[in-house]
Parts: sequence; C-alpha cells; structure tokens
Amino acid sequence: MAISLNSHLFAGNPLRSKTPKLHDPLSLSSSFESLKSHLHQNPETHPPNSPFFKVLLFKKGRPLVSSSIEEEDGVAPSWHLGWIDLADCKTILGKHGVQLTESSLVYLGSRAEEHVVYWAMDVVENGELATELSNRKQLCFVELRTLMMATDWTDSWVMGDLAIAGHGRALLEWHNQSRFCGHCGDKTVPKEAGRMKQCSNELCKKSVYPRLDPVVIMLVIDRENNRVLLGRQSRFVPSMWSCLAGFIEPGESLEEVVRREAYEETGIEVGEVVYHSSQPWPVGPNSLPCQLMVGFFAYAKSHEINVDKEELEDARWHSREDVRKALRFAEYKKAQRLAAAKVDQMIKGVKKRWSSSAGYLAKSGEFAPMFVPGPFAITHHLISAWANQDPPTGAKAQMKKPPSGFVLKL
Repeated sequence: MAISLNSHLFAGNPLRSKTPKLHDPLSLSSSFESLKSHLHQNPETHPPNSPFFKVLLFKKGRPLVSSSIEEEDGVAPSWHLGWIDLADCKTILGKHGVQLTESSLVYLGSRAEEHVVYWAMDVVENGELATELSNRKQLCFVELRTLMMATDWTDSWVMGDLAIAGHGRALLEWHNQSRFCGHCGDKTVPKEAGRMKQCSNELCKKSVYPRLDPVVIMLVIDRENNRVLLGRQSRFVPSMWSCLAGFIEPGESLEEVVRREAYEETGIEVGEVVYHSSQPWPVGPNSLPCQLMVGFFAYAKSHEINVDKEELEDARWHSREDVRKALRFAEYKKAQRLAAAKVDQMIKGVKKRWSSSAGYLAKSGEFAPMFVPGPFAITHHLISAWANQDPPTGAKAQMKKPPSGFVLKL
C-alpha cells in the first residue's frame, strides 16, 4: 500500500501566525490587546469583533491531548489537541494557584474561518491539576515524540495538530532556555505576545528571538547509484540503520557541512550534493527545541569506509534490493496503530508497558536483519525516494528533480 504525503510530520502548520492587515482582530497585536482585556475582566474595553481564545497547556514539553475515537472493528483510536477555552482555563488554573496572565501565554496563530486565536502556556508540575483535567475532560499530557509515533499520516487534521504541538513546544522550551540575557545577565521579559523576549535592564534591552538549530541529514549514494551508505549509533534499537547527519558550524554552507560530516564520520569523500526537502524537528533535547533537518542526496567519490567510533557504532554500504526489503519488512502502520493505542490508554489512565519498536518485529519476535526509521522522519523519505526510483541512468540524472510529495511504500 502506498500513502502519499504532501509534507513531513511537524510541517504544514494550519495556524496563521501573521495576517495581511495589522489591525485585523486576528493579528498578533490586535488579539493580544483583546486578550489582556478579557483576562482583566473589563468588558467595556473589549475590542469590537473580538475573537474567541483557546489555550493549549504544556507540561515539561508535553502537550495536553484527548482521544476522539474508541478502538473498534480494527479502527485505531485517534488523538487530538486538548484545547481549553480561555475562561475555563483561567478557572481551572486558578483553583490550583496558577495565575493566567498575558505574559504567561504565547501566541500560536489563528484560523480565520473560525475567528479563533490560539495560545500556548507552560504549567508547572502539578499532580492535582493533571488529575482534574483527566477526570473532567479526559485529557492527558503526552510526550511529543509519542504523539509523533501515533500520528496517522492519512489524517490531515491530526497532522496539523502535530505541527501545532511541535511549534508550541519549540516556543515554550525556547522561553525556558532564554530566561536571562546573554549580554548582561538580567532577566528577560516576553514581548510581542511571546514571539520575542527583551532584556529587562534599561541600559541593555537586547532583543532575543527564537533559536533555530539547522542540521543536515544526507543519504550518501555510491558512484554507480546502486548502493547507499547508512550508519547506526549505539543507542539505536537492534538492526536499525539511518542516514548520516550533523550540525552546521558557523561559516559553513549546507553543501560544505554535508561533505565534512560524511568524511568525519565515515571517511567517505562526497562530491555532488543535491537538496531534497526539510523537516522541523521539535522532539530533540530541551536544549535544542527547534531543530530544522535539511535533507540532501550526496554522491560519493570514494568507497572505502573508515568509521569514527566516537560518532557511529558502524557504517556500511547497502544495496538497493536490501533497502527495498527493509522498507517492505517494517510494519510502519502497525507501529503507528500501537502508538495510537498507547496514547488512548494513557488518556484513560491505563498504565501498560509499550515498546516503540514493536511494529518492527517479525512474527517470531525477532528484529529483521535491517530496517530504517519510520515515515515520521525525513531519513525514511530520503531512503525510500532512492530505493523506489526507476532503474538508474546515472547519478546526476536521477536526483535533480526530487518529487514534490512523498510516496511511502508500505
């Protein structure tokens, strides 16, 4: 079965962060002023045509979610973001000693057709709050990586929810990482509805914007276009192989870092570098909450591998047929359904051990000789685009025009 994706997971955010007109009631500045009047309970100052407000709570980077479909007749449950109306959010948080203020909310964007503006807020560890949300509204804080694994790629609404959750986590974690000015050390305060921060020192007042950490990820292809170079790290589950990757250093172009990382990690020299696509990756460590994975095809000029054991456990050339077998073997849809069932159980308060790699096991319970990460990651699309292409007629001719969408062979 083939599933066509128009964008990677975490891309395609359906919320508009900007509007064409500054005085549009859904714009950042207008909605922020309206928000303040609502929070201060001053109906006389409510702007005309004021939008509705909904809040998405996060706890330690985990968004609040609900489950919308009971698992029956082979249909897996589906998760959705647990939006709370502003008034309800204020009441619930107030009962637990948490004050809802405009400085605690971060603007996510709006849906013009709904006349609604959406906000994110980070709440402190509070067991009673989590219990009330679960009892009253069947809501639960769930790790973003778990939601990523549980996302049905055929459901455009859930794909949009995941992109919103990733955006919210990236902004809130950036706020947590930028509480103090890097220039003078004084505290920073939110500005522009949380989309930037400014030093509170009147003699400094440095502006700080969300940090973005670009990472290149590349599929290295041999000169004959018959094999690809894949690596594995010691933290990988057994039999999993993936593309090489690395952070960009100051002063480097994207092409240069592809060549440097390939040589440093495996000793392979790379010549031509061709762009494929990019993917936001907000599921990294808290210190790097807003990574951008930039994907490339990289054509090798050499074949002999010399693995840097501090970077990789192993690296090997894999034939097209072996890669195709790996893509056919792994039951990616099964893994997604298992993850969706786990999220549903978490929301219902059921505690059960679960393995994220369960979908990649054979009937015998053993791992396959080789498999690659699932369709939630850009590495899968780089590998499958190469493996499922027509018979090669030369490296340069093959990858010059990557497909606009992604077709997964499941």
